[in-house]
Amino acid sequence: MNLVDIRQVVTQILGFLLMVWILRRYAWGPVMGMLEARREKIAGEFKEADRLKAEALGLKTRYEADLKGIEAQARQRLQEAVAEGQRVAGEIRAQAQRDAAVRMERAADEIVREREKAKEALKLQVVALSIRTAEKILRQKLDDPAQRKLAGEFIDEVGALR
Repeated sequence: MNLVDIRQVVTQILGFLLMVWILRRYAWGPVMGMLEARREKIAGEFKEADRLKAEALGLKTRYEADLKGIEAQARQRLQEAVAEGQRVAGEIRAQAQRDAAVRMERAADEIVREREKAKEALKLQVVALSIRTAEKILRQKLDDPAQRKLAGEFIDEVGALR
């Protein structure tokens, strides 16, 4: 009871070898070509993904730098605007102080002129009153009570002028 028949083993080995030869001759090349093409395609896609990732990282870095530059420029412009506003406010304040000083000086000059006019008017009134009083005195012969009465009237008139 020979379990293994030699002819059958040889036939199977020959069939296997024939099948390997046929597969190698006609199918192995195309299958290996497809596998190689697939491997190259996947490798190319990985390279493209790496390239795109590096490009995106470069763009991100550039955009971040640009954004920082824009923010710095905005801060600079804001500081310049604040400084300009402070400068203009200072100029306005200084001009207002100069205008106020000029007005005060004019008002002081006007007060001095008005006081001088008032003194001159008072002087003229005192002179006129003195002349009238002197005329009255010269027209009348005065005794002591009349002189006192005339002096009192003069003092009252001078007091009324103030």
